[in-house]
Amino acid sequence: MAKVFCIANQKGGVGKTTTTVNLAAGLAKVGQRVLMIDLDPQGNATMGSGVDKRTLKLTVYDVLLEAATIAEARVSADKCGYDVLGSSRELTGAEVELVAVERRETRLKQAIAAVSQEYDFVLIDCPPSLSMLTLNGLCAANGVVVPMQCEYFALEGLTDLVNTIKQVHANLNRDLQIIGLLRVMFDPRITLQQQVSEQLKNHFADKVFNTVIPRNVRLAEAPSYGLPGVVFDASARGSVAYVAFAEEMVQRITSM
Repeated sequence: MAKVFCIANQKGGVGKTTTTVNLAAGLAKVGQRVLMIDLDPQGNATMGSGVDKRTLKLTVYDVLLEAATIAEARVSADKCGYDVLGSSRELTGAEVELVAVERRETRLKQAIAAVSQEYDFVLIDCPPSLSMLTLNGLCAANGVVVPMQCEYFALEGLTDLVNTIKQVHANLNRDLQIIGLLRVMFDPRITLQQQVSEQLKNHFADKVFNTVIPRNVRLAEAPSYGLPGVVFDASARGSVAYVAFAEEMVQRITSM
């Protein structure tokens, strides 16, 4: 039975997609069976996994509208070692189309249940806004992994996300919890980042992952080659950190 996790943060530009694809590749590298679901209409996680969103016959859009199953719509990201349920621009239309349908918040959850036995982890890359798409992701998930930069405004965004998760937990998904906070794009030379990191550890304690993802040029370059950094340059500091994070994730989930 797969563990389903949203990679979410209501603040944009914090490395959600980078974290999703590199965690997926890292988990595959340590022997886990992984499905990555791209819920963002921009389709960056799809392209960043080496899958051309323009050539996909079926996407998560078709799954949400129950025109296809995940088994029919998924593709294999061969170089990365995991499966992808891709996205494309038409997913923007799903926002409007889902408003009037039954079970609109739980369609992704039901679709995942049909393939849950085939995977160890399902990772969902959510858009930055709290939309019907994000809500589907949160309703389907066992927990949320929150990538965040150690900056002042990131703390404000975190407060909003925690409140959203509490509301979804209370009303739609009793299983939902924050699995952990991942510090990304971290530069230990910047005093403010060290201070915010300490604040996070003091306030959230063991909810903060031990692994820290450093600011790394190779991770930033990797998407232009259509690959996660873990695959593009396995020896880069950022890639090594994401594999360590994948190992920490497996340990944390095993002990839950």
